Amino acid sequence: MTASRLKVGLVQQAIKSNNKRENWQASAVNIRELAAQGCHCVLLQELHSSLYFCQSEDVNMFDLAEPIPGEGSEFFGKLAEELQLVLITSLFEKRASGLYHNTAVVFDKSVEIAGIYRKMHIPDDPGFYEKFYFTPGDLGFTPISTSIGKLGVLVCWDQWYPEAARLMAMAGADILFYPTAIGWDPHDSDEEQQRQQDAWVTIQRSHAVANSLPVVVANRVGFEASPIAGDPGIQFWGHSFVAGAQGEILALASDEKQQTLVSEIDLHKTEQIKRIWPYFRDRRIDAYKDLNKRWIDDK
Repeated sequence: MTASRLKVGLVQQAIKSNNKRENWQASAVNIRELAAQGCHCVLLQELHSSLYFCQSEDVNMFDLAEPIPGEGSEFFGKLAEELQLVLITSLFEKRASGLYHNTAVVFDKSVEIAGIYRKMHIPDDPGFYEKFYFTPGDLGFTPISTSIGKLGVLVCWDQWYPEAARLMAMAGADILFYPTAIGWDPHDSDEEQQRQQDAWVTIQRSHAVANSLPVVVANRVGFEASPIAGDPGIQFWGHSFVAGAQGEILALASDEKQQTLVSEIDLHKTEQIKRIWPYFRDRRIDAYKDLNKRWIDDK
């Protein structure tokens, strides 16, 4: 780790079309703004190159995917090198014909790729038909080493799984990052929408607490119509945030508008918290073998 205090930024963006280059340019404006504010690291939201195409199953949407390295990684790598920052992006990866991943790509002040993470947990729910598009990741839960530390990068649905955060922490991650695309079904009641958002915030704050690690979350924002007649579409709820190592909210974005967010993370404080709350010391690793099972059946 090069410094005890790290300024991180994130981009909460509304996507209006599948024009990748226009969307990249819009992201670049925000990245430059954050760099000008002194950010050492910037996180973009999940699948920021296009509309959230997983609302339906359409083979034509595979045309949005690209190889890594490719045009998208080159665009963002050059930006990271120019601005001398660590940049975490999220691209629809074409690994081979018929083989696609939802992939986070990290750059460390260079056009060269510092590392990638392929989304491990793939949902398949109304409005989120991701299993049609994405093969589950095969790189495991491995932090990506950068000049600012080891980054535990996970993607959206991964954020609901304490195992994923724990394994990243056990492998030495200094910070957890979650590029995300989540929102409401407009048919849900206001009360149900609030419960869902509260649960989303709570589970990620709990990863911060349980692992004594800061958490950075960038979610998309705005309404995106469904291509399926009669479907309600998704109101992406924004609410991007940064939490400290005790789950405290350090910065919070709007539910409704595009914006950038900046927060300073005290990594020395993280070390102190781990000394006072030694969760890893007291883990009963001799008693956890059943976590490798799908379910524990009564016999």
